Amino acid sequence: MRITDLLTEETIVLNMSASSKPEAIDELVDKLDEAGRLNDRGGFKKAIEDREGQSTTGIGDGIAIPHAKTNAVQNPAIAFGRSQEGLDYESLDGQPTHLFFMIAASEGANNTHLETLSRLSSFLMDNKFREQLEAAQTKEEIIAAINAKEAEDEEPEEEANDQPSGKILAVTACPTGIAHTYMAADKLKATAKEMGVPIKVQTNGSSGVKNRLTKEDIADAAAIIVAADTKVDMEDFQGKHVIEVPVAKAIHEPKELINKALNQDAPVFQGSGGGSKESSSKKGQRTGFYKHLMNGVSNMLPFVVGGGILIAISFFWGINSADPNSAEYNRFAEMLSIIGGANAFFLLVPVLAGFIASSIADRPGFAPGMVGGLIAITQTVEGAGNGSGFLGGLIAGFLAGYLTLGVKKMLEGLPAVMDGLKTVLLYPVFAIFGTGMIMLLINPALTSVYTWLFDLLDSMSGSNLALLGLIVGGMMAVDMGGPVNKAAYTFGIAALDAGNYTFIAAAMAGGMVPPLAMGLATTFFKNKFTKEERETGKAAYPLGAFFITEGAIPFAAADPARVIPSMVAGSALAGMLTMLFGIGLRAPHGGIIVAPLVEGGVGQILLYLLAIIAGAILSAIVVGFLKKDLRKA
Repeated sequence: MRITDLLTEETIVLNMSASSKPEAIDELVDKLDEAGRLNDRGGFKKAIEDREGQSTTGIGDGIAIPHAKTNAVQNPAIAFGRSQEGLDYESLDGQPTHLFFMIAASEGANNTHLETLSRLSSFLMDNKFREQLEAAQTKEEIIAAINAKEAEDEEPEEEANDQPSGKILAVTACPTGIAHTYMAADKLKATAKEMGVPIKVQTNGSSGVKNRLTKEDIADAAAIIVAADTKVDMEDFQGKHVIEVPVAKAIHEPKELINKALNQDAPVFQGSGGGSKESSSKKGQRTGFYKHLMNGVSNMLPFVVGGGILIAISFFWGINSADPNSAEYNRFAEMLSIIGGANAFFLLVPVLAGFIASSIADRPGFAPGMVGGLIAITQTVEGAGNGSGFLGGLIAGFLAGYLTLGVKKMLEGLPAVMDGLKTVLLYPVFAIFGTGMIMLLINPALTSVYTWLFDLLDSMSGSNLALLGLIVGGMMAVDMGGPVNKAAYTFGIAALDAGNYTFIAAAMAGGMVPPLAMGLATTFFKNKFTKEERETGKAAYPLGAFFITEGAIPFAAADPARVIPSMVAGSALAGMLTMLFGIGLRAPHGGIIVAPLVEGGVGQILLYLLAIIAGAILSAIVVGFLKKDLRKA
């Protein structure tokens, strides 16, 4: 699609009458509305003003590109306006603005439209092109200048930048992903070419990620520039010098950024886990099954925590308080149960499957993953109300993801004109159909396996149950919020969903121990910790009490060889004791605040607290014994 398919003579204002920013916005919005490109003038104007509220689109050099992507747009379009005198558009360089391109993108705009809009933004980085627009006497000359610019744009540089750079990498992104994203990318590439510096730039635009940085690129890079006004996933950048700046900085100060990158004048990015550089780097390199599974689990956890806490609160009026036929019935408790259980908890498996699939196949995988996960829990066999539960959700997620990849591969040969139809029609139809049919066929068998597994767990007792508790509890402390911890916690959630309340009790007890233990250790073994560590230990008490295992990470990162084994020992003891005591807990999160919900009354509650305290004391003693006395160091 050509730019002049979106920018026509009827959306051009050669001589604007506006003398201020609000008037300029009004004049261009009116032009688009008069041309029949909008279905809600007020809604589009508000979207433009909201975008301006995030940061001005007056990018400097006499240019402003107000833009919005909203359902108030009937047909994607561009309005061009020119002010001979110039006006104050709050431009980044403080100079008057003369050229205005108002971009109107619809919510349903396909990749072809978005790429066309983005191409215009890139052209505006060319001084000669801007001069032609300023000198044009008629609307026809404006159109001719744009067509000529498109004709000479053969995009050889983009292909060259697809090769691993071995030097400087960059990521550009803005909230709407239409204009600034690509302008910043082009400015960085053009400046790097002038400086003789090899560079590769990834753009996170509305049409998706383009020129994606690979692990090989990242491994070879001296530094990475992240020029973004929106969130960018940087976990793979762990261990690298990362320069984080607003996207406008890359447009106006590309040379300074490239020099900083060459000199590695930026901190080493450690990631969000808070671990050591070595462990963080390894975590960032994980791919395949682990990566996809963790994407599903991480996105499922807010539903677990939010829904679980609401269910737990409903129990304060009685275990059966949500049942209208019970003497304990309370309307508010029923409402909490409906929100947390019938809705938030109901979505656990579909969300797990959806995000596993989207990790494998990007956004086209999400819908078939959700549908497959829903089939897993709703298409049941007699006597199995939960269907195939988490087992079915895991299989549905991977099935949907790889099936969607197959569909995408199968449709690669279609003409480019069909690109828009692929994402909105062909991918979802074929992938949802294939995933749904396969899940309907295999779900009865999966349900039988799932039911048998949890019947087996329910039948366990004595030493077998204690051993399972020891394993689940210990796993919670191995990496304190990492993949092993999440695997044990997810197992507890799956058991809870299947009606077994003992495993989540063991997981929560095991997860509470590490921060509590480090709090105790820093209190009673003061000579073995620095002043800063003792202060951190005070904060670890409430973190542990509320089941935030990550509270012990600073200690584990500083001394993993002594701290981690000590924490595993105490957590394993706590998990084993909860199983031996037969502790059942219906809440999946909350720590101390949900302890009153332990089944069996005050006696069982006290035993549960005893298990946690015993584990914390054991870990504190072991770590206190293993660590060196700082007075003798």
